Amino acid sequence: MRRVTRIAAAASATVVLALTATACGQSFAEANRAKHAGVGLAFDIGGRDDHSFNEAAARGTENARKDLGVNVKMLTAKNGETEADREQRLTSFAEAGYNPVIGVGFAYSQSVQNVAEDFPETTFGVVDAVPTGKNVDAMVFAEHEGSYLAGVAAALKSKSHKVGFIGGVNNALIQKFQAGFEQGVRATDPKAEVVSQYLYPNNDKGFNDPAAAKAKAAGMLDSGIDVIYSAAGQSGAGSIEAISRRKGAWAIGVDSDQYQQAGLAKYRDCILTSVVKNVDVAVYDLIKSVEDGKPLTGVHAYDLKKNGVRLATSGGFIKDIQPQIDAARKKIVEGKVKVKETP
Repeated sequence: MRRVTRIAAAASATVVLALTATACGQSFAEANRAKHAGVGLAFDIGGRDDHSFNEAAARGTENARKDLGVNVKMLTAKNGETEADREQRLTSFAEAGYNPVIGVGFAYSQSVQNVAEDFPETTFGVVDAVPTGKNVDAMVFAEHEGSYLAGVAAALKSKSHKVGFIGGVNNALIQKFQAGFEQGVRATDPKAEVVSQYLYPNNDKGFNDPAAAKAKAAGMLDSGIDVIYSAAGQSGAGSIEAISRRKGAWAIGVDSDQYQQAGLAKYRDCILTSVVKNVDVAVYDLIKSVEDGKPLTGVHAYDLKKNGVRLATSGGFIKDIQPQIDAARKKIVEGKVKVKETP
C-alpha cells in the first residue's frame, strides 16, 4: 500500500472521530488537534539558536504552542545536505501525522513541492520560496525594502562614508538584501562607498560559518568601513563579534532583532539596528489557519506596507535619525520609491 493511501485512510478515520467529538461539545480547534501530532518545523542549517532566521520561525511556533495549545517538533539541517535529506525530514513529519509541516528557508523549496504531492491531506509551508502545490503556503518577504531602510541608517551613521554588506551565500535571495541596502545608502549619501562581499558563492555553509564572517568583517573594518550589514544567518554572529571590538563601528543585524538575542548580549552596544523579517508572524498565521480548519495556501507576501519587514529600534541607537527613516519608509509604502531586488 502506498504511503499516501495509508495517510488518507488514517485521515478518514480521524475525521469521523473529530466530528463525533465536536458533536459532544468539543470545539473545532480541540477536535482538529486530536487529528494530528502537532506542528513539524524543519530548520535550515544553523538550527534554532542561530539568533536570526531560524530563531524567528521557532518564535512563531512557540507563540502557537502558548496560544493554541499545539505540540511542536523541530528538526535541523546539517551542512552539505542533499535534496533527499530534506525530503526525508519532511516525509518523517508527514508520516507521523504532523500538520502543518514547515520548511524554513529557500533550500526547502523543491523538497516541499515533492513531498506535498505525496501527502495531499497535510498542509505544508515554506519560508522564502514559492513552490507549487494545492496544499502549500509560500511565505515570502520584502527583504529588499527592509534593507533599503538599513541602507538609509548606515549612510546617516557612517563617519567614514564607507559601509559594507556581507552575504552568506551569493544567491537570488541574499542579493535582495544587498540590492536594497546599496540603494538605500546611495539614495541617502551619493558619495558613500558601498562594499558588498559574500562568504561563499554557492555553499549553504555560508549561513553557518561565524569564523568566516568574523574574518570578512575584520578585513572591511581594516579598510575603513565603519558600518556593516550582514545577511548570513548564524554566520552573522561572527561579523558582529568582530565589529564589537572596533570602537565607533556599527553592526546591522538581520531577520530577528539581534539586539534582543541573549546569545549576542555582550555585543549589543554595537548593534545599530536589525532588519527584522516577521517570519514568526507568517508561521503563526499558517498554524492558526490549520487549527481553524481553513489552511492557508498559495503565496502570501509580507512587505513593508503590511509590516512584514521593519527596522528594530532596540537600544535607541537610531532614535536621532528616525525621522529620515520614517520618511524613506513612507516613500516606499506610497510607491514613490521602487526598491530593486537585484544589485
